[in-house]
Amino acid sequence: IVVCHPAAAEVILRSSKHMEKSYLYEFLKPWLGTGLLTSGGEKWKQRRRLITPSFHFNILQDFLEVMNEQSATMIRTLEGKRTAGSAINVGKAITMCALDIICETAMGQTVNAQENDDSDYVKSLYSVLSQSALICKWLVSIPPLFGRRSVTLTNGSDKLNKNQRDLFQNPKRLAFLDVLLHAETEDGKTLSLNDIQEEVDTFMFEGHDTTAAAMTWAIYALGRHPEIQQKVHEELDSVFGAITNAQLQKLSYLERVIKESLRMFPSVPMFARVLSEDCKLGGYSVPKGTQAIIFGYTIHHHPGIWEDEERFEPDRFLAENCVGRHPYAYIPFSAGPRNCIGQKFAMMEEKVVLCHLLRRYSVISHDKEEDLLINADLILRSSTPLNITLKPR
Repeated sequence: IVVCHPAAAEVILRSSKHMEKSYLYEFLKPWLGTGLLTSGGEKWKQRRRLITPSFHFNILQDFLEVMNEQSATMIRTLEGKRTAGSAINVGKAITMCALDIICETAMGQTVNAQENDDSDYVKSLYSVLSQSALICKWLVSIPPLFGRRSVTLTNGSDKLNKNQRDLFQNPKRLAFLDVLLHAETEDGKTLSLNDIQEEVDTFMFEGHDTTAAAMTWAIYALGRHPEIQQKVHEELDSVFGAITNAQLQKLSYLERVIKESLRMFPSVPMFARVLSEDCKLGGYSVPKGTQAIIFGYTIHHHPGIWEDEERFEPDRFLAENCVGRHPYAYIPFSAGPRNCIGQKFAMMEEKVVLCHLLRRYSVISHDKEEDLLINADLILRSSTPLNITLKPR
């Protein structure tokens, strides 16, 4: 069944019973194993408890330094490629920046994707992503087109071995991998190398492609709405130097822009679960075992929930305008017990990268909304690169 209304989505997502992922996630297991995204039952509960400390406020503060450094690299790279008045593939630049950020924050390693986007690491990762998207589009269970061991993540998850536990300790700042290496279960056991690989692979996938898509769509939307972009520029002009957490808290309008962009263009357009018991959805009796696909994209554009739903309006997310809105009308990070564990990380990264970009440039989007052909695969993205011009401020 397909779920397109927030009330029905709430029944599934809010429940602590309908926690098992649909068979549609099976195609990811040869690559990601049964990490936090694809696992279920007690394994998921244990992993969630162990991984939650990775997103403690103090650790996110350390990650902020990485985000600033890699955003500065992105600006230098863009400036080297930009020519006056020409469109540039901003989406690729943002994606490589997000990849560098997640590599350093998750594994404590740098791959310099921005300066070497033709490396074996980048090519291997995107080969798997493109094949996964193809299988997702078919929406059938077929033998995987790739083997988990066919992906070589340089100095990363696939090269973990017993002798590298110490090598992956990061003296400069704590990384996600460091937390996993020291994590202990309730009975005092540490995670196996295979356990760690599953989670690092999962975060490498979930931690860069989704945020990159979100930032790219936000840039596109701002390029189509210069009056909104002007308000963002005015807010950003009050922020100088490296971005601090205190400064991020002041960027309330930019945050609303990001939220509205995620409403219009949610990075993950759908979620899928298996119903673990009979339930009522929209007045209908739905039996146990049913595969339920929750279309967040459709919920975000539901005319009965959102007024003038196709208009880009960041002030929808002013506190006073959120009063009375259904709590499951906006689910870019899913919702309920299995919501996205990294959503604070993602929002921080999106603010920092966009802040660096928009302080330096004005953006102009040349693609009209009515001309877009959007693909809803693993990640929501345009079927062709978005044509965006950067204009120095």
